Amino acid sequence: MSRARQPPLVTGISPNEGISWTKVTIRGENLGTGPTDLIGLTICGHNCLLTAEWMSASKIVCRVGQAKNDKGDIIVTTKSGGKGTSTVSFKLLKPEKIGILDQSAVWVDEMNYYDMRTDRNKGIPPLSLRPANPLGIEIDKGRFPQKDLEALFPGMSADFTSENFSAAWYLIENHSTTSFDQLKMAVVNLKKQANKKNEGSLAYVKGGLSTFFEAQDALSAIHQKLEADGTEKVEGSMTQKLENVLNRASNTADTLFQEVLGRKDKADSTRNALNVLQRFKFLFNLPLNIERNIQKGDYDVVINDYEKAKSLFGKTEVQVFKKYYAEVETRIEALRELLLDKLLETPSTLHDQKRYIRYLSDLHAPGDPAWQCIGAQHQWILQLMHNCKESYVKEQKGKDIFFPMLDLDSDVRPSPIGHLSQTASLKRGSSFQSGRDDAWRYKAPQQVVFVEKLTKLVVSQLPNFWKLWISYVNGSLFSETAEKSGQMERSKKNARQRQNDFKKMIQEVMHSLVKLIRGALLPFSLREGESRQYGGWEMKSELSGQWLTHVIQTVRLSSESLTALEIPNDMLQIIQDLILDLRVRCIIVTLQHTAEDIKRLAEKEDWVVDNEGLTSLPSQFEQCIIHSLQSLKTVLDCKPGEASVFQQQKTQEDVCQLSIGIMQVFIDCLEQLSTKPDGDIDTAHLSVDVSSPDLFGSIHEDSSLSSEQRLLIALSNCRYLERHTFLNIAEHFEKHGFQGVEKITQVSMESLKELDQRLFEMYIEFKADPIVGSLEPGIYAGYFDWKDCLVPAGVRNYLKEALVNIIAVHAEVFTISKDLVPRVMSRVVEAVSEELSRLMQCVSYFSKNGALQARLEICALRDTVAIYLTPESNSSFKQALEALPQLSSGTDKKLLEELLNKFKSSMHLQLTCFQASSSAMVKT
Repeated sequence: MSRARQPPLVTGISPNEGISWTKVTIRGENLGTGPTDLIGLTICGHNCLLTAEWMSASKIVCRVGQAKNDKGDIIVTTKSGGKGTSTVSFKLLKPEKIGILDQSAVWVDEMNYYDMRTDRNKGIPPLSLRPANPLGIEIDKGRFPQKDLEALFPGMSADFTSENFSAAWYLIENHSTTSFDQLKMAVVNLKKQANKKNEGSLAYVKGGLSTFFEAQDALSAIHQKLEADGTEKVEGSMTQKLENVLNRASNTADTLFQEVLGRKDKADSTRNALNVLQRFKFLFNLPLNIERNIQKGDYDVVINDYEKAKSLFGKTEVQVFKKYYAEVETRIEALRELLLDKLLETPSTLHDQKRYIRYLSDLHAPGDPAWQCIGAQHQWILQLMHNCKESYVKEQKGKDIFFPMLDLDSDVRPSPIGHLSQTASLKRGSSFQSGRDDAWRYKAPQQVVFVEKLTKLVVSQLPNFWKLWISYVNGSLFSETAEKSGQMERSKKNARQRQNDFKKMIQEVMHSLVKLIRGALLPFSLREGESRQYGGWEMKSELSGQWLTHVIQTVRLSSESLTALEIPNDMLQIIQDLILDLRVRCIIVTLQHTAEDIKRLAEKEDWVVDNEGLTSLPSQFEQCIIHSLQSLKTVLDCKPGEASVFQQQKTQEDVCQLSIGIMQVFIDCLEQLSTKPDGDIDTAHLSVDVSSPDLFGSIHEDSSLSSEQRLLIALSNCRYLERHTFLNIAEHFEKHGFQGVEKITQVSMESLKELDQRLFEMYIEFKADPIVGSLEPGIYAGYFDWKDCLVPAGVRNYLKEALVNIIAVHAEVFTISKDLVPRVMSRVVEAVSEELSRLMQCVSYFSKNGALQARLEICALRDTVAIYLTPESNSSFKQALEALPQLSSGTDKKLLEELLNKFKSSMHLQLTCFQASSSAMVKT
């Protein structure tokens, strides 16, 4: 529906006064949308539409007609705005009378002089009309304004043929500067002219005097004869004489006026011919004007002239008019062909397309040019898309295309309109690269550049294609004002019939766009028959997640641009499906690449521990996961109209398995690092916490790490992973909408605990077995026998050596991680107590001194490691003591207590690590 326009308003006319047929230029507002919209134009009440030439909505050129009123408004009437108003007026001046002997640019009709003062015809020959200068002296036009003279002589006129003639007005207007002597001469001339008129009348009578007398004599004879006898004979004779007289009079008159009448007839003939040429010069000049206007591109003028000629001469029977009108039709047919060629020419702007369609419609071109244009544009867009693909496929092996420097840490989101001409920023999802530059130069894959170009092409061409269809549907291609016109109704009817055809065109464009992108990025998603048409790319390696994210952003912005055109969602659904597949693929590829990056973390382990006994490996692992998820944030987030990437069960399962695989890769990395032989480990230095005392100097700053130390570091890392890292990663998974996080956490924790247990058992085996193995040889050193031994003098050396070895384990663990001390020491104590219990139970007989010695050593060991006792170690010590005979005398008990105190006092410094304060410090 076209909105109603404001009524026309005339705000200026140039010139603002003049005689009839003066050419004027009218200016104003809302003066019509075209020549066909102008339906009325009056100036001073006279209809000037026939001479009107519509130039623009603010300018009209026409000629003033013979108006009844001397002054009046300029009224413009249009179809779109109705009858208008005027803020200016035009004054119509009376033309000066031109004599037949005066020079003039226009033809003056010859007519008998009519004296309006006497209201009678003078009856004088045309050549003897009064001269234009009745005074016979030089005329000197004064500069007195016409308005002042009209005010000075109201109701009078300077025209001496008018009955209101004013001599004073005439003299002021024509002889205001004439001298008095010249005026006297003018009086003499007037008298001479008066005498000449009288002499002319007398000469005229004298020349025909004989004829008058003969006529008089004949009439008198007829009268006398009729009175005398009234006979028929005389009657016939007189009648014959009268006829002869009249014939002679007629011949004389013909002789006198033949030359004048001949000139009159010739002048009338010439005037009629000129009138015909002047009246119909529009038609005679029209073929040539059409050619000139076509060359200048003024198609509006051609159409306007053609419509005027068709209305005037379309049904004429005059042969000359038919001939010229046929020539006009020939020119117009050539113009129709020219405009149709220009309409179907590509590329062209929407404005030009609409203009050519309107021209063809106004020229009544056959067929439906608008639909032909829509079809041509559709085929052209498809051809452009396939040509784009072919050109990039051919160049894939040639030139390297580089993106400009990309700021990877900035988040640039281009607008839906200007985004395709700019290069979006990418984020590199690996944080474990230290010291990298702020910007990286990427070598853009050919497929990414192709998608950029393809989407830019579609977004730039499809809006005009869609707008052309909308204009075709609502009829605005033909008229912006005449809503009920026949052209609009036919257009709307054709659009309804071809709606399904256009829908297929849009769907074909969308399918081609999607399949071309799939062929470049997701070739496995195409059918076998479609690979040749839409594929053909060399897939040396799959695009990284960063490039896929960039492509997704590009396609999303293209979809937003197309949605802004109000294209129905069902036509754009295929693009949403493509975006979903690209998002899923991006997640899969990113997780796969993340697993590869994590696998390479083992190469970056520097074995430098912090105060908590951790290396940078768990932090690097966590940051790698977090950055990987952050790089997927825009992919995981759902834009309007998009579905969740996890809506499909298969996608959930694949992502869950990949996530579990990432965790397992890191667990395998830990195991590989901790169990690698010494020769395979790069020499690294262990950084020891300055607050951690190196009790026995077993670990020095410049010594390389042993396998036991690597096991301890790995155990410390495992402990931190279990209590912090894996839980943090699970939170990030949930934050980004991952499904099956509980399963990922559970499976990863179980695998981590299994690794932890294996490493722990391995370390205990390394440390506890030598201590346990040294007990039995130490007990029976020097052929010691429980049945025959001396009175105990103190704890023997084997137990002291075992305690020193346990202290060494404590120091090693404490240096790496304080939190691991209770766990390791408890297991070592359990192994030692279990072995000691076994040895005691294997003795068949204890002497009194032997039982006292055994009880002393068991109690000394138990009391020393009391803070690390567990139910299992307590049970072992209890079984060992039960295997000994009970002390029967108080002396033995007193001796046992003295010896224990002596042991603790002598080894006070060594046993400090087993005190409760140390335990408290460890627990903090």
